[in-house]
Amino acid sequence: MNTKTQPRFLITGSSGLLGSAITSILDTQGISWTALHHGEEGWDPESGVFDPKHLEGITGVIHLAGEGIAAGRWTDNQKQKIHDSRVKGTRALAEGMAAADQKPAVLITASATGFYGNRGDEICTESSQPGQGFLTEVVKDWESAADPARDAGIRVVHLRLGIVLSAKGGALKKMLPPFKFGLGGRLGDGQMWMSWIHLQDAARAFVTAATKDSFTGIYNLVAPHPVQNSDFTTALGNALKRPTVFPVPAFMIKLLLGEMGESLLLASTRVLPEKLKASEFEFTYPKIDEALKDLL
Repeated sequence: MNTKTQPRFLITGSSGLLGSAITSILDTQGISWTALHHGEEGWDPESGVFDPKHLEGITGVIHLAGEGIAAGRWTDNQKQKIHDSRVKGTRALAEGMAAADQKPAVLITASATGFYGNRGDEICTESSQPGQGFLTEVVKDWESAADPARDAGIRVVHLRLGIVLSAKGGALKKMLPPFKFGLGGRLGDGQMWMSWIHLQDAARAFVTAATKDSFTGIYNLVAPHPVQNSDFTTALGNALKRPTVFPVPAFMIKLLLGEMGESLLLASTRVLPEKLKASEFEFTYPKIDEALKDLL
């Protein structure tokens, strides 16, 4: 980033769980930002509409907006919304940035470890090949949609998020009620790997990637110690001081949630943040026990 220019970021999805954490850090560091809200004139990610007027005075874009992947059962219509809100929105932003007279210096986009698919015990790094399935195809299209910005010489960073842990939202918030009543337990056989990250570490990584010119390309945004579901279940029970003796059978998850349940709850993805560790980024919460202790 040009050090002579005071940074000012345009942020999509700023009111979400991750967006709120990112903007809080930017505020603390005295970095200016502007929110671009869904439905605002000249911004409709599902339709691929973006008015470059929103880039006036902007030095970088942090793009988080997209239909929640767990917002509803994966009907054909819902899958199309998940795909289009990410791919069309990212492409519209990238094309707008590439065409701007004063091009922003950087585009930071959220991405997902769903790229790797269901890989069992295999360790996946940024150099691993894609997996198979709906989420893999979404991520491939999502990341490729930023090509216009990349081709225009804009620094582009894709942060492939694992499970973001926060008691205020996301997966952990949904898990808490049954676990608090002692009704929690492992999913299926509990052997699937969970690649997770504490919300604050995720937000700090986004701000670091946005403000450090050395960051470019794809980064796995996960803690350095993924855990199997059975170990996560035990750690969560310990943090809440509750038993975890009620497993949820795999067939029940498939019956209730279909393809979404198989992809989000039963798939095994063991991802390591090789590039993030090489960048000397310091995780505040590298291990699941300390992360859950802080959050709960």
